[in-house]
Amino acid sequence: MTRLVQGSDGREWVVRAQMEWRRPATADDFEHDAAASYGPGIAMMLVTLALAVVLLVWMPEDVVVPSWIPLALLVVALFFPLRWVLRRPWTVVAETEGGVDDVTGERPSERWVGTVRGFFRVRGEVNKIAKSIQRHDIPDFEGPLHPVE
Repeated sequence: MTRLVQGSDGREWVVRAQMEWRRPATADDFEHDAAASYGPGIAMMLVTLALAVVLLVWMPEDVVVPSWIPLALLVVALFFPLRWVLRRPWTVVAETEGGVDDVTGERPSERWVGTVRGFFRVRGEVNKIAKSIQRHDIPDFEGPLHPVE
């Protein structure tokens, strides 16, 4: 998701957002990042699939399963993966190469970076950042972005 925004001072800003598949490492999370592995998740998925197969194989033939039960089981099975995808962190970057100001001369290049969590929330944050740049020439300090040197 990329957006080109014109600031009121004439500089052009590029605001872009990119989904991160892994949570970005920060200083706060450094101590807890040591034991990340896919093993337990894969093991639980295999156990669940094995139990589902056993349930289907051992089911008596005269049992009538309502048509909504497989659909309900599919919704329950997809709930957590969908939640995981929709709540992934997004890295949002707003940057400009600078420009020339009539009064002071050269305007410096700037780069602001931040993280927003959630697919639907990132779109709203990008819109807020774009409006802030159009009004005040820089992203809002109260928002998720912070200047990077």
